[in-house]
Amino acid sequence: MATIRTPAVAGLFYPANPQCLLENIECLLSNAQVSRYLPKVLIVPHAGYIYSGVVAASAYVTLKLIAERVRRVVLLGPAHRIFLHGLALPSEAIFATPLGQVRVDATAAEKIAHLPQVSINSSVHALEHSLEVQLPFLQCLLEDFSILPVVVGKASVDEVSDVLDCVWGGEETLIIISSDLSHYLPYTDAQREDNKTAASILEFHQEIDHTHACGATPINALMAVARKHCLTPHLLDLRNSGDTAGSTDRVVGYGAFAFMSQDAAKRTGHAY
Repeated sequence: MATIRTPAVAGLFYPANPQCLLENIECLLSNAQVSRYLPKVLIVPHAGYIYSGVVAASAYVTLKLIAERVRRVVLLGPAHRIFLHGLALPSEAIFATPLGQVRVDATAAEKIAHLPQVSINSSVHALEHSLEVQLPFLQCLLEDFSILPVVVGKASVDEVSDVLDCVWGGEETLIIISSDLSHYLPYTDAQREDNKTAASILEFHQEIDHTHACGATPINALMAVARKHCLTPHLLDLRNSGDTAGSTDRVVGYGAFAFMSQDAAKRTGHAY
């Protein structure tokens, strides 16, 4: 029998009741500004839906135009609970949420499992929220798809870039980098710092550190690989928890970005 990674933050970061969760996501998506971007890669925040759900929805609404062809989603997010050297795959074959189960792509996992920086470590995945919170959105938008969940710990940009290169794939593969931006700054300071970080991403400046974004390492690695594949980044939304819920005294920043290929841009009429 397949082993299952059960939800760790259902009822905390998002509703545990399936109907409430569906209604929550549908509301977020219906209020998101529709775009014509056809993403190969998305950068999406991973806080509780009450805080970052509107920003996440601005990224996920772009999948409506490509949902039919996406069959694999590669998820990279930073380790929050357990210190990790390198990157970690789960041993479980299935990830579950209140909306059902998603299988882990064993073929894609085999492509990177041999790399020295990649380990199999279920304890790292057990309580990690950065990947889990993305799954309900994907389950609402995609039909027949698998996931490759990868938690990123202390690793070099080159080590993460090698992993991305191995599983880049074609139009059937979507890459999602899970990251929040600045943490616990006053509102205006956070706006200033997050605007700088957004500009760095849009200009491919691989100088983001972990005070700018908790997912700095996979973001920097993504920029290296995206430049090689001639992708162009687009800012979809930029806010912080002071804009969505909570105090403005100490906020967390959230950004959503879509990276699109030149071919996709031509099909949608976006100029470079």
